[in-house]
Amino acid sequence: MAAKLRRQSNLETFLARATPSVPSYAIPKTCFRDPNSLWQLDGKDLVQCFILEDLWDQYAECSAYGLGVPICLSSGEIVVQYFVPYLSALQIYTGRAHTISRTGCEESESDSWSDDSTSEKLSRSWDAISEDSIYDLDTSFLPRERFGHLYFDFVEQDSPYRRLPLFDKVNELARGYPGLTTLKSVELSPASWMSVAWYPIYHIPSHGNLRDMSTCFLTYHTLSSLFQDNTAMDMKDGMSDGIAYQAGRKIKQNKCVTLSPFGLASYRMLETLWNNPETSDDRRICTLYSAADSWLKQLGVYHHDFNFFRTHSM
Repeated sequence: MAAKLRRQSNLETFLARATPSVPSYAIPKTCFRDPNSLWQLDGKDLVQCFILEDLWDQYAECSAYGLGVPICLSSGEIVVQYFVPYLSALQIYTGRAHTISRTGCEESESDSWSDDSTSEKLSRSWDAISEDSIYDLDTSFLPRERFGHLYFDFVEQDSPYRRLPLFDKVNELARGYPGLTTLKSVELSPASWMSVAWYPIYHIPSHGNLRDMSTCFLTYHTLSSLFQDNTAMDMKDGMSDGIAYQAGRKIKQNKCVTLSPFGLASYRMLETLWNNPETSDDRRICTLYSAADSWLKQLGVYHHDFNFFRTHSM
């Protein structure tokens, strides 16, 4: 008798849909002043990285129309719940201090990351980000003085009804901080991260019990290339190869990087709707929540949305 196939839970479906896949580019180590710097991975001649602007582009469509997530109801009916992403928090740490010159252009100072022992420690501790290990991130080894230079710091505190969708908000912020679109993940400290708030807007077809469909989520994503060693993958068949420019020459783009959430918080989540008893959803929710909580404490961040979800969760 054939084994019964396990149904993917609604939580798993949401996490998969909320994970951005960003076009990545292989950059030779020789392009860097110090091939053995913190930003490199041991034994790698090429470093996979992405440009922040390409990351924000992944949110353009869902910022305008919502992210559609198929939800299986207890009746077996499938409805598509749409969520709008908002930038809840963003911290960008770099290896160089950036300043704004009198001409309004950004300037950077020399690299400040030169401790080889710290580099080796980070490479070992943040190695192998897989589906199983991504929920167990531990930043206790990373002292504050090794975070790098804080280039940008943003924590949203406005009511959701007064916020701009993520894509529009980042474009607004980038007017004063152009690095938000030009920086590469290989230039970012391991302490760089973002949180996306997902708020429901409507579902198709309409379902009578709106309370069951009112769940809000916070997802947490790291941005540094140090986390992407095992996440680079070939782009799906049927997708055209892109062309990028590096040092004035064309580079064929044939890979992408997935930024799986390492942390999660929820508000108004009905477990019977989102969890599947046949999966490890309960453990995953706890570990993702704990990872987000530990991350914020390590960085000393008061995350307004996280604290609201924590104090108002059911």
